[in-house]
Amino acid sequence: MSSRTVQNVVVLMGGPSAEREVSLSSGRECASALRAEGFTVTELDAGADVVERLKALAPDVVFNALHGRWGEDGCIQGVLEWLAIPYTHSGILASSTAIDKERTKALYRAHGLPVVASQLAPREEIEARHVMPPPYVVKPYNEGSSVGIYIVSKDANTPPKLAEDAAEVLMVEAFAPGRELTCSVMGGKAMGVTELLTDGWYDYHAKYAPEGGARHICPAELPEEITAAIRDHSERAHAALGCRGVSRTDFRWDDTAGLDGLVLLETNTQPGMTPTSLTPEHAGLVGMSFGQLCRWMVEDASCGR
Repeated sequence: MSSRTVQNVVVLMGGPSAEREVSLSSGRECASALRAEGFTVTELDAGADVVERLKALAPDVVFNALHGRWGEDGCIQGVLEWLAIPYTHSGILASSTAIDKERTKALYRAHGLPVVASQLAPREEIEARHVMPPPYVVKPYNEGSSVGIYIVSKDANTPPKLAEDAAEVLMVEAFAPGRELTCSVMGGKAMGVTELLTDGWYDYHAKYAPEGGARHICPAELPEEITAAIRDHSERAHAALGCRGVSRTDFRWDDTAGLDGLVLLETNTQPGMTPTSLTPEHAGLVGMSFGQLCRWMVEDASCGR
């Protein structure tokens, strides 16, 4: 970003996506931390009047705490570019690519990063037959926070019955067995690796419920070869997508298969910043408090790159 002094920060939060509540939680936490760091902060719930509100507020920087569609898919990034307001996290291209899980996987493959088989399919076909041999996962290809995911077990005799509000086209992905792992990258460098332990699978509740459901082991207790590979793959994914600021890449590792059992699932260009979120945890591994992480993100904000 430019060398001008940053004082007034607007934290964009809420919005209309399926991840609205997560975004509100992230936004409140970040706003509080930035105030403690000495910034003048305005919290803005992104609605239809967001352009007019931003013009009136004229912030030095926008801290983008929006999640899901419209907030991390390139839409709000385009608005901020048009208004010439520096903003946190990735730009238009990286955001629009990373939100699309199938396009992200194609990019991973092109850069030699390991993924499982997947395809996009119409919902009527998914409900009519197994479009790939079970076990597999059905999920939106452009949502986050484990919204709308179905796991089809290996002994399932029938295809899944989807919710009435499911999208017309969804992603079908071979189930990746093993341990749930994630790694955050800040400024192009991996910060740390967390293993997530749950009684079931790492769903929306496990990610965000205050009482947990997910237990974090940070740093993850892994063979050095696997930790090094996760850090390397996370940095390469961040670079391949053209991310800036902070990103987080999720993995599964089948520890019975060694390095061959490690696969990338997706990269989140705007990781959650809630009390139970992972990226603040990773920042702690490199000696950064939550407030210092938020400050770094504001000072790293830019427009047009």
